[in-house]
Amino acid sequence: MYKVFVNDYPIILTDSIKNSENSDMLNMNENNVHQVIQKMLNNKVTQATFYCKNLESDWNLFQSYFNVQKAAGGIVKDEKENILFIKRFEKWDLPKGKIEKGETTEEAAIREVEEECGIENLELLSENKTTYHIFPRKNQFCLKISYWFDMKTTYKGKLTPQIEEDIIEVVFKNSTEIEEALQNTYANIQLLFE
Repeated sequence: MYKVFVNDYPIILTDSIKNSENSDMLNMNENNVHQVIQKMLNNKVTQATFYCKNLESDWNLFQSYFNVQKAAGGIVKDEKENILFIKRFEKWDLPKGKIEKGETTEEAAIREVEEECGIENLELLSENKTTYHIFPRKNQFCLKISYWFDMKTTYKGKLTPQIEEDIIEVVFKNSTEIEEALQNTYANIQLLFE
């Protein structure tokens, strides 16, 4: 199963009938997919499920409908198990960014966290989930695939938000603060905490 978000509304691609309990099953084709996305962008549809006869083959087909952008980021814990958050566009988020040519996803994840947060001493632990979201740009739809990694740090210096990326705050949050932040974040970020 794949879950792709548009305006925090899920598009589910599945090869299982039971995953369609809360929405009608749609046939996977470019016209249907783009119609659903447009309706989601206009807040007229809040969920859609596409039935796939061959999930991996249909997932590749689905990706072909979009300009695909790949990004990588980190779920960074300090020594007290607090998690690093950034604030951008009035929402709490996790640091991530575009994978540059010639970079591995792991290298991009570390670089982006360092750049967006002004942090050092990052240690990559393991790969976490991959999230997907669709957004309009220049009269076409883009599919962003974000690879997430668990990281830890011993950094105790000042955190510095990357203002040119519209980040206004960088902070480590404890478990209570994380629960509050998850009330003002994106659905794909919430997935990382399930």
